[in-house]
Amino acid sequence: MAPKTTMVVAAVVMAGAVGVGATYFVMSRGYDMMGHHSGGMMQHDEANMPGLQGENATPEESAELAVMFRSFKTITRDVENLPDGIRTVTRSSDPEVMNSLVSHVIGMIDRVDELDDPKIGIQSPTLDIFFIRGQGITSDIDVTDDGIVVIQTSQDADVVAALHEHAAEVTAMADRGMQAVHEMMMGNGESH
Repeated sequence: MAPKTTMVVAAVVMAGAVGVGATYFVMSRGYDMMGHHSGGMMQHDEANMPGLQGENATPEESAELAVMFRSFKTITRDVENLPDGIRTVTRSSDPEVMNSLVSHVIGMIDRVDELDDPKIGIQSPTLDIFFIRGQGITSDIDVTDDGIVVIQTSQDADVVAALHEHAAEVTAMADRGMQAVHEMMMGNGESH
């Protein structure tokens, strides 16, 4: 497992969440995915979750995000902000969700290490720096009986600040699911 694998996973989780929220906002205001106004309110597509898809994401990555968002109530996290990064422990009481969580974290950390942005529809702007300066992040991932433990550190103060912010965003999504995504998008000045 690549040492930076942990960071990528967290980044993808957040990326997926932000994409879903953006799609929800657009569609809930009567616009289709091409930006054309349909004249009425559309319901959020909970079955397909198109906001979890990405320009550069695989169908498997999008499916993992959907599993996690549909079952967010089974996910809990502990986060410790370190002077040079973060230490997180994330777990799920559902084995299927835990499998998706582990796969997602490892895959996203690998993506960050390779500077390979999945460009998920609901992706948080916080992740941008990871896909530009991700090679300056050292990641350690360990799957234990307590959950998936990720330690990510950097000597870059901007990256450390982004690690702290992203960890809080992921915790909010684990606590409140798509509602947290909607709140983050509103906080970023995106309207719905």
